[in-house]
Amino acid sequence: MTITATRPPASTASADAALQARAPRRRLSPERISASLTLLVIAGLAVVSLRDIDISFAGVADSLGNAERFFTRVGGLSFPEPAELLQQTVLTVGLVLTGTLLAAALSVPIAYLAASNTTPHPALRALARFIGVFTRALPDVVLAMVFVLMFSLGTLPGILAIGIHSIGMISKMFADAIEQIDEGPRLAVRAAGGSRMQEFTTGVLPQVLPSWVATVLHRNDINLRGSVVLGYVGVAGLGLEMSHAFKSLDYGLGLGIALVIFVLCVVMEIISSAVRVAMLGEKDAGRGVFVRLFSRRSQAERTTAATTARRYDTVEQALRRPWTPQRVRNTMAGWIAVAVVVASVVVSDIVWGDLLTFWSKVPAIAAQFWPPDFGNYGFAVIGAAMLDTVKIALAATLITFVLSLVIGSLAARNVAPNRGVQGGFRLLLVIIRGIPELILAIVLIIITGLGPQAGTIALAIGGIGLLGKLIADSFEEVPRGPERALLATGATRLQMYAAATFPQGSRALIGHTFYMLDTNVRAATLLGIVGGGGVGYYLLNAGQGSNYPLVASIVIMILVTVLAVEGLAMWMRKVFA
Repeated sequence: MTITATRPPASTASADAALQARAPRRRLSPERISASLTLLVIAGLAVVSLRDIDISFAGVADSLGNAERFFTRVGGLSFPEPAELLQQTVLTVGLVLTGTLLAAALSVPIAYLAASNTTPHPALRALARFIGVFTRALPDVVLAMVFVLMFSLGTLPGILAIGIHSIGMISKMFADAIEQIDEGPRLAVRAAGGSRMQEFTTGVLPQVLPSWVATVLHRNDINLRGSVVLGYVGVAGLGLEMSHAFKSLDYGLGLGIALVIFVLCVVMEIISSAVRVAMLGEKDAGRGVFVRLFSRRSQAERTTAATTARRYDTVEQALRRPWTPQRVRNTMAGWIAVAVVVASVVVSDIVWGDLLTFWSKVPAIAAQFWPPDFGNYGFAVIGAAMLDTVKIALAATLITFVLSLVIGSLAARNVAPNRGVQGGFRLLLVIIRGIPELILAIVLIIITGLGPQAGTIALAIGGIGLLGKLIADSFEEVPRGPERALLATGATRLQMYAAATFPQGSRALIGHTFYMLDTNVRAATLLGIVGGGGVGYYLLNAGQGSNYPLVASIVIMILVTVLAVEGLAMWMRKVFA
């Protein structure tokens, strides 16, 4: 029997052709093409910057011999007297906590106005967004310089500098959290005739509180590491003691204080994890290695919590609910948090009268900074130094991206081959994140000498802690369906990572990398203060020499650069969202 193939009727074929003709072709938008080309250009500039800085890892390895000779010459670490060390540690923690809480309080109304679903008017939203970007772009060390002129030395300049600079990040995160809420409760309060304040307190605040607590604790960790550099402009605390030690060439004491600051940062990370678990619960506390340590409740506690987690018919029943271990912990954590806040304000020893009298000094101080002037250096010299700062930031971001992609991927539980590897790399990220970039730069400068190489390597290594954590969290949050489908077909973990995990997390990866670049531009400026290259050297000299018109010129250049990076990052996130 012969089988012959039959063709579909002409009408059917023509109909299929017509459907194919009408089917829209998937095209890349011109804006997406432009964004992709811009990414390639930035990557190329980063490679060129890395080449111009001429980082030789072989040379760095050779410098290890210098490190050995240096530590032999130093003769070991030394520390201040125990009482003085305790006093300076408490003072540092107090001013950091107070500054962070000041920023958190000021960020609430700014975030309310900046969120698209709560702002009363578009003009107010634009103003609030500008305040957030401006405070985020203004270096805290510059704010500290200005406040030292207004309030003299002490803790108040540091508190205000930390508080105002932190508004940028905290208000942005607050506003983003408000825009992502479920609108049902807020609209219900409005429909019932509630005021805007009632809408916020009952319809918005309960939904965003977990995100806000996590953001404030994260910012407090950042501020503790950043408080080191404020000591170089006269802010009291461990940073000031460390700067005095290094300036007097007492390297043993300086490195000893640096070690204390590192341990303090790690301890603060542990305490923040415990607070997140106690206040937010295991679900909303995050994925940090210390968070998992505090999240391991016994099966009896889980059963009790599940049994007692029910609705109450009356307010009186809710008030008389049983005191479970979880409720006891949460109540104790709340009272401890209040006590810590009060103690932080007390130990900061704030002269409250200064807040009422400094206004008379503002016109005279403003006149010292305006008009901006490049002085004897000229625009060419300062412009070249600013370009060096941008090169350091680009090169450091490139190195950080490559290393963080490897470390962050292995710290993600859906990528790491086993829990041991994942936990080890998570712990590595915590350790790196605990080392302030400024301390790392000082050590590298002592070993390798002054110049942009030390600043670039310090920024690159310091950034791994943040970018690696962001990458790990992003990869853990990707949908698991494509990964499971590939594994079901026999794909290896590497194939699953390349075909499913990385493509799904690439958009978040772009946003995180631009955030790292934005951070590195500001950080590169600060590292120049201790000899890490770039415009920070001129900024510190101008501040110490009371050449405030030059300070104003440098600050304007930094602001323009940071705002340009911020705008580019916002465009990229919008295009690739």
